[in-house]
Amino acid sequence: MSEGFTVKSAAGQEEALEMLDAERFELVLLDISLPDGNGFSLCSAIKTDYKIPVIFLTASGDEYSTVTGFNLGADDYVAKPFRPRELISRIKNVLRLTGNAGTTVRLGDVLVDTVKGSASKNGKDLYLSALEYRLLLAFINSRGRVLTRNQLLEAIWDAAGEYVNDNTLTVYIKRLREKIEDDPQNPEIIITVRGMGYRLEP
Repeated sequence: MSEGFTVKSAAGQEEALEMLDAERFELVLLDISLPDGNGFSLCSAIKTDYKIPVIFLTASGDEYSTVTGFNLGADDYVAKPFRPRELISRIKNVLRLTGNAGTTVRLGDVLVDTVKGSASKNGKDLYLSALEYRLLLAFINSRGRVLTRNQLLEAIWDAAGEYVNDNTLTVYIKRLREKIEDDPQNPEIIITVRGMGYRLEP
């Protein structure tokens, strides 16, 4: 056990697939260099056949490898050497984003259930669009830290299967505030940090 996780390891691609067939896993940490195959092809198989989160953990930190990993559906990419606490944080973030962690988050009167993919305020359901919900999750996973507009765009651009531009982001932040804030004109949950971006109040 480590940080509340039960960890099992596989010696290569064939053993990993046998383990995935035998039991349910919440997340896979995957290297690109495998003794009996390629991590990229294994990632593609995992995302297609098992539909569980994948984080690449590899010494191949070049741009080509990183982009290829994300294009194949990887949920995060961590280059070696890495800091253990950062890796644990990234694992927890991916589990929250994919709904595999039983986490309920409270933001004032707003309650977000990341397992059900729902949000409510004062006990009443908030009907968030896919983009609004993903935007809210991006803020939750960086709570207390400033997120730039570019970081937010990267977090939500494919939530609806379409490109999201800077103007659209402004609209969705406005809509989200209208649903979660008591006074959207004077927000207390999603704060604008002038010249930098936005911050979810801790």
